[in-house]
Amino acid sequence: QVQLVESGGGLVQAGGSLRLSCAASGVPFGYYAMGWFRQAPGKEREFVAAIHENGGITRYADSVKGRFSISKDNAKNMVYLEMSSLKPDDTAVYYCAAGRTYSVPTTGDGYSYWGQGTQVTVSS
Repeated sequence: QVQLVESGGGLVQAGGSLRLSCAASGVPFGYYAMGWFRQAPGKEREFVAAIHENGGITRYADSVKGRFSISKDNAKNMVYLEMSSLKPDDTAVYYCAAGRTYSVPTTGDGYSYWGQGTQVTVSS
């Protein structure tokens, strides 16, 4: 059974930082690309960041480039999203996703498995 569990969300002031974690189980993690997506109230889910199965290639949404960093620890079956210089517009539920592909998908259809999400709220 595949399971992705996000953690690390919370309330932070604008300009602050958070580190999201996603623990994966039930998949051969080293063969999976991982992604982070987010969905704000009343908005569609949007791509945030993604990383190649071996961690060597990353992709970011323009809105988070230079502020967010994705990393992957295949030994621990973990993927992380380091977020800094947070803005109120970053407020959303953040989802971790896994997809067995050699590419680095930036759209949701590139991923087969999704976590339940973790809330990030940035106050102004």
